[in-house]
Amino acid sequence: VQLQASGGGLVQAGGSLRLSCEASGFRLDDAAVGWFRQAPGKEREWVGCITKSDDYTYYAKSVKGRFTISRDTAKNTVYLQMGSLEPEDTAVYYCAADESYYTIVEVKEYQSWGQGTLVTVSS
Repeated sequence: VQLQASGGGLVQAGGSLRLSCEASGFRLDDAAVGWFRQAPGKEREWVGCITKSDDYTYYAKSVKGRFTISRDTAKNTVYLQMGSLEPEDTAVYYCAADESYYTIVEVKEYQSWGQGTLVTVSS
């Protein structure tokens, strides 16, 4: 059971980036998937999630309206589309998934965590 997060990079403020979270060993459409981020010197924080099976999405206030989470069942991948990026969005982004949960809204032990992908937003 593994998650692979990818898609990070350097982008200018106001730009967009799409992160991917690909699973192996289990079906992401049968799991809740959450996105988190950890900026330098700060604690890991919840960004948003997509619910198990019915694909409702929830977001932190800081990213609502700018970020969108979606799921591609055929590719067994969940995406985090990030727009109107700000320097404050600079962080290592992680995905987490768990078949036992309907939503993922807090930092804790889950079935699987991805290794993280760095997003840097320049001003």
